[in-house]
Amino acid sequence: MNDLSRRAFLGAAAGSAVAPLAPVPIIDCHIHLFDQTRPQGAPYSGPAENKEPALPPRYRRLASPLGIVGAIAVEASPWIEDNLWLLEAEGNDPMMVGAIGNLRPEWPEFGEYLDRFRKNRLFLGIRYGNLWGYDLVKQIANSSFVEGLKLLQQAGLVLDTANPTPTLIEAVIRVNDKVPGLRIVIDHLPAMLWRVDSKGRADVEASLRELAKRPAVYIKVSELMRMEGGKPALDPALYRPVLDYLFHTFGEDKLIFGSDWPNGTAMDNLAAIVKIVQDYFTGKGRQAAEKYFWKNSAAAYRWVRRDAGQPAPAAA
Repeated sequence: MNDLSRRAFLGAAAGSAVAPLAPVPIIDCHIHLFDQTRPQGAPYSGPAENKEPALPPRYRRLASPLGIVGAIAVEASPWIEDNLWLLEAEGNDPMMVGAIGNLRPEWPEFGEYLDRFRKNRLFLGIRYGNLWGYDLVKQIANSSFVEGLKLLQQAGLVLDTANPTPTLIEAVIRVNDKVPGLRIVIDHLPAMLWRVDSKGRADVEASLRELAKRPAVYIKVSELMRMEGGKPALDPALYRPVLDYLFHTFGEDKLIFGSDWPNGTAMDNLAAIVKIVQDYFTGKGRQAAEKYFWKNSAAAYRWVRRDAGQPAPAAA
């Protein structure tokens, strides 16, 4: 082979080489923001060892090196005025793509509050479940509560649940029956699956199979990490059974990533949490990984793209 032919051959070989795939961008759909140093304090400030406010700059320092390009903060306070505080805390940092507020649909003034906060495009919906004394299971029989959820649906906003139990999972079916167009995201499902006994597991799996058929219902794979011997368990094999179960039950179109930072083990283990799910979902192929890490959340939350490094929700 002469020099000219050799150069042509090497150039063709280089051109045919497959370029490495770009990393899948991540939208973290479950973090908490708070500032316990405010004059009024904060009703929740993370684990006891956490002494630092959880604000966007702190999260950004931890998350950006991991490929996380955006986050949705879930309200960690039952105080009405903290809905505004959360929106203001997010407003100055374009990494924050949305907020899930804390309002009570059964209250007579719910519609007024909803109209007020939804004017901010970062306000994506509310959270209601087993938290702050709320009880979704009981409230689903309350006509005022259901009417409030209809207002939420008409506004194009989402309902996040809180701290699932088998009875709450069954109640979500009834919520979907009463307000079929309301998008619902069930959080922290892995934590519940770790806890339930065999009888409870059989009952809840029947409800989950039913929810898997409902187009408006999504599952947030948050509060995933477990503790062993007082330390976070980092072996990916420990998490594969629960991730397999969720993937096989709900498929690639309903699962959403959430770290739960800085709650519990997530405070000091964000990188480990990301690696566990990255290894699992990239193993399912790029399409499944993109859906899990950002496309499904765009469909569920309709979050706001605020930075050029974030994917465009319309592409989902």
